[in-house]
Amino acid sequence: MRYSKLFGKTIKNVQSEISVASHRLLLQGGFIRESVAGRYYFLPLGIRVSDKMIKVVEEEMNAAGAQKLITPVLHPLELWEETNRTRSAGFELMTVKDQRGARFALGGTAEEMMVDLVRKFTVSYKDLPFNIYQFSPKFRDERRARGGLLRTREFIMKDAYSFHCDKEDFEKEYENMGNTYKRIFKRVGLNTMVVESDNGYIGGEYCHEFVVESDIGETKFLTTDDGSYAAHEDVAKFDRGEVNAKEKEKPFEIVEQPEWVQSMEDNEKHYKLPKSHFLKNVVYKNRVTGEILIAVIRGDLEVNKTKLERALNLVGELEDATVDDLKKLGTKPGYVHSWGHKGARYIGDISLESVKNFIGGQKEEKTDSINVNYGRDFKCEVLADIALAPEDAATAGSKKKLTARRGIEVGNIFQLGTHYSSKMAGAVFMDKDNTEKPYYMGCYGIGIGRTIAAVLEIHHDDKGIIWPLSIAPFTIHMTTLGSGTSPEIRERGDKLYQELTAAGYEVLYDDRDEHAGTKLNDADLIGIPLRLVLSKKTLEKQGVEWKLRTEKEARIVTFDQLVKEIDAFIDASR
Repeated sequence: MRYSKLFGKTIKNVQSEISVASHRLLLQGGFIRESVAGRYYFLPLGIRVSDKMIKVVEEEMNAAGAQKLITPVLHPLELWEETNRTRSAGFELMTVKDQRGARFALGGTAEEMMVDLVRKFTVSYKDLPFNIYQFSPKFRDERRARGGLLRTREFIMKDAYSFHCDKEDFEKEYENMGNTYKRIFKRVGLNTMVVESDNGYIGGEYCHEFVVESDIGETKFLTTDDGSYAAHEDVAKFDRGEVNAKEKEKPFEIVEQPEWVQSMEDNEKHYKLPKSHFLKNVVYKNRVTGEILIAVIRGDLEVNKTKLERALNLVGELEDATVDDLKKLGTKPGYVHSWGHKGARYIGDISLESVKNFIGGQKEEKTDSINVNYGRDFKCEVLADIALAPEDAATAGSKKKLTARRGIEVGNIFQLGTHYSSKMAGAVFMDKDNTEKPYYMGCYGIGIGRTIAAVLEIHHDDKGIIWPLSIAPFTIHMTTLGSGTSPEIRERGDKLYQELTAAGYEVLYDDRDEHAGTKLNDADLIGIPLRLVLSKKTLEKQGVEWKLRTEKEARIVTFDQLVKEIDAFIDASR
């Protein structure tokens, strides 16, 4: 490709608010342009990278035994209604109607579509297992698009779905897909951590994220130094310890309390005790039913809304209660009780059993309760792990220290079990005993654009992008210096470009009549792995200047050795 003819050139400056490196570099390098917030054009350079990323994923999925297909972009909304996900995923589900009034969801994920496809066939146990996958546009009405390709409202995703007779068979494929993902990410230059995560509105009992550690990532997870445990903050289990286990239970009392005692910090100051000795309440509302839920927790901990939703099987349905919600409950901020509000459900964290003689729980203008003991003085409808793991916590059981980290989620693998097949009529296979049974399922996703962005977050320097060869838009960035004043350099450059392309190499040829600094800076910004420069100096030595984007030093390679050197470089990069 001649750079002079390429649609989409480099630019020097981008908007100052664009701070994420991958976003800035993809814009500056001429790989993407924004249409509207969260939706991007992939320019010719960008689509070459995307196509190569897809090729890597496709090769590994095929090698793992999966089969490629494609589903329609528009999903009949009644399929989502079958599984009740119009309620659990409605906050980011985009819908349209056609001219006949038929309702569709723009595909955000394809569990229902794949199950609907499979149930159109008569399948026996002899046909199982199988894994089917696709690359298709996904649409999610994110409240906040950010970071260029890291969080968008429209993107290409590889999503795969496996169908099995039973749990044991599924677990083999789960491991197979986990190993496949490790190979995929390694091929594109990413070291990933496998992190226990929450299934969210996808359903099922467990899943794992593949995370690239990065300070700009939205995934916050906790891990031990030895890597034996890694879990997203939404599922991380931790040791709450015992606050005052040897203390004897004291009689419950209502005591006078100064009006200025309003916050947890005020409690610490007044009672001269740490936050762990106090009860804390956090109020939520079910956005579907309007029901009020009060989460009761130890004062030094925070409620994790995802864990709370999971404990109550209300995924995606809770939101923070408002002042008006509290008013209807007969209270106000700072005065919510740990028991007794009529019309509210009380959900407790397991930390309530780690303290004797809590302070708080019945706050009024001039009084509160002390010596409150869970089980004796109050009980919650449910007691569960609903706490956010603190950054200085220890693991449950082994009590190893946990460290909080951030990363970019580039892939997920999910256990679905019979979550979908049991809800969608006819999603069954004929087993050995001639009875119909629901499929046991798994699903596996990789965001193509986000993975590309993650590669750039890791592989760049102050000059620009450093593409791994596996997904670089071209193998060779060839440029001429002084061709505007020297016909000999221009002619030799044109000839070498033709020779290399005829030999099957991917070459971006900067044939512009531009200053040397401009052309070399653009080469560094675009980040193609191998740069070849022809100039008066190199022609005198019957060769080109050879420089890898990952190295600082350049050297001269003669024309008669060039193909051999290129082949050796490509072989070494695989």
